[in-house]
Amino acid sequence: MASDQPDKRKRSNLPLDTFGDFQYRQALAEEMLPMIGRLYRNNVHLMLYGKLLVNLSVSEIMQAHRFVREAEKNELSEFETYQVITFLSSLELGPSEVDIGIIAAAYLFDDKKITMEEFVGDSVKDLVGKKGSVLEDAQDVVLYGFGRIGRLLARLLVEDSGGGDNLRLRAIVVRKSGKEDLIKRANLLRTDSVHGPFKGTVRVDEKDEQLIVNGSEVKIIYANKPDSIDYASYGINKALLIDNTGVWRDKKSLDKHLNCNGIDKVLLTAPVKGKLKNIVHGINNETVSTKDDILGAASCTTNAIVPVLKVLNDEYGIISGHIETVHAYTNDQNLLDNFHEKSRRGRSAALNLVITETGAGKAVGQILPELEGKLTANAIRVPTPNVSLAIMKLNLEKSMDATELNDFLRQTAFHSKYKDQIDFTNSNEIVSSDFVGNRYAGIIDSAATICNENHAILYVWYDNEFGYTVQLLGLAKEMVGLTYKRYPEYQ
Repeated sequence: MASDQPDKRKRSNLPLDTFGDFQYRQALAEEMLPMIGRLYRNNVHLMLYGKLLVNLSVSEIMQAHRFVREAEKNELSEFETYQVITFLSSLELGPSEVDIGIIAAAYLFDDKKITMEEFVGDSVKDLVGKKGSVLEDAQDVVLYGFGRIGRLLARLLVEDSGGGDNLRLRAIVVRKSGKEDLIKRANLLRTDSVHGPFKGTVRVDEKDEQLIVNGSEVKIIYANKPDSIDYASYGINKALLIDNTGVWRDKKSLDKHLNCNGIDKVLLTAPVKGKLKNIVHGINNETVSTKDDILGAASCTTNAIVPVLKVLNDEYGIISGHIETVHAYTNDQNLLDNFHEKSRRGRSAALNLVITETGAGKAVGQILPELEGKLTANAIRVPTPNVSLAIMKLNLEKSMDATELNDFLRQTAFHSKYKDQIDFTNSNEIVSSDFVGNRYAGIIDSAATICNENHAILYVWYDNEFGYTVQLLGLAKEMVGLTYKRYPEYQ
């Protein structure tokens, strides 16, 4: 197993007073917080090597800087990024995502022969004087279902509300389970055994059957079938409905949502069936047309592996391969042994490794036609509640060693248009629980990479709940035209 252990790396110019240095950088991070918040409310999203900085604590901001130093082998610190944020705060910027880490590193490691203030201004010159919103009005969103993915979507939608003129969660549709249904659903939103407490406020309004989430009124609509709701009667118009039940997956059944007053588009949080399109956000978005009012977001595994397979095929060419998914158990399995229509899944999920099928191999060919028929896939469900691992054994057209392959993947993760989908770690101490809450579709575990001439084995982690939900949110934004240009730009 290869090792690129960051703690063994020699560093130059370490401070003599490490505690004093830490306190100073901590103070800079503290001063960043209000600037990050003000820019965010003006629809300017600051990022650090792809990590969104809004709602992070001081320690989390400092940890994000350390991650960059470890993975990128540079000395980027709060000293540089603080200056970038300060300069950005003085400008009237338009809606955008600005990666302060990439800008700071570009200035730090290249001889630009200009001041940092001039360099920052030049990096975002197209944004200056364009303050405003991407959408004319906030986009109404309805969640149909409120399970694992639905509740994480609710969290992300509220977190991403910005100045209130982006996506706006208006309603959640569920089946009523009892007289305290509203209170219990509020508690499930507040707390999560895997992802921890919601970083916000949730208040129950039983009289009007709604939740007040961070000040936003979210109506709880009780219904047993998709075509029985008049959303317009709740003041909901031209809404995007996100169906996270997985019950209805073909055009005939999903059209029932579109037949309801107030719904314009439907996004399914699972692979759609028939001739409907499955989209892995960031990979095959160009296949979507204005006529597509129903889209599927494929599966969590497909979202995790497709970006990595795409970049590998483009660079090295994939002849053939097999993908084995080590997947956390899901609600589809039994807690204790009981009847299940599928083979083996009836056995206790908490006590067994369970071999089962996955459609990910076939799905890759649908998303990337150039790989159709080249890959096989299978899955093993394991007794952990979240975070999965895809093991890719690939035969490539070109030979390389592990160092070369990892360097390519590191560069792709941090400096390409796929940086929102692919993450990278070089720690050889990392385990599955370390990726709970990771916002990327898949994370390259470079310490585990194996190469033998043109044969490569890659290990790709993914939070099959949270990382997938972030992909869903990205696709949802694209469906309604809420896309932010990223600065600096990538080809």
